[in-house]
Amino acid sequence: MEKIIIKAVNRGVKGKQVGQLRRDGKLPAVIYGRHIEASLPILLDLREATKALHGISSSSIVTIDVEGVEYPSLVREKQRDYIRNLLRHVDFQAVSLTEKIRADVEVVVEGLSPAVKDFNGMVVMNINKIEVEAFPQHLPERIRLNISGLKKIGDTIHVKDIKLSDEVTVHNNPEDIVIVITASGAVEEAAVEGEAVVLAEPEVIEKGKKEEEIEA
Repeated sequence: MEKIIIKAVNRGVKGKQVGQLRRDGKLPAVIYGRHIEASLPILLDLREATKALHGISSSSIVTIDVEGVEYPSLVREKQRDYIRNLLRHVDFQAVSLTEKIRADVEVVVEGLSPAVKDFNGMVVMNINKIEVEAFPQHLPERIRLNISGLKKIGDTIHVKDIKLSDEVTVHNNPEDIVIVITASGAVEEAAVEGEAVVLAEPEVIEKGKKEEEIEA
């Protein structure tokens, strides 16, 4: 993957005063991490940051260049104004490229299951994120599982069926079911009985923020 670099400057303004910075086209953010004594308030160009962060997963490495000092980082939270469709604040976690870390990686379903096509089956995700350990630069952005081999109702993909590079260690129970094809009636029955059924759940690293909340 091409290295993503986002330019930033140190930010002295905090709290409600950042409102004027936003009106000037700036995006307040913060970097924190084990090798940073205190959280580092920074300021990004809103347009450039929005473009760079589009489609970024929570396990994607981005490099924050703060006035010439580079911080390899993970995006931990994006706060968005959904009315204006604008980013309001971003939290970055600085990481060391020489130390392994644990991260939750999003599971993405690909392909068409014959059981869905021919038998009206439903794709149920029991696990939508996998916990892995690796050096930050080896973290997969997403884990893509092809379900075209699931041919009948009841067919499954277990954690042990996931194939990743040798640089990545999976910490979930190998016997846990990630995806199962079930009859549509079984999904409805489980919903009625109050059981958790996840048909599709996108990765969430964004949340809205109330206008009156004070920024870091």
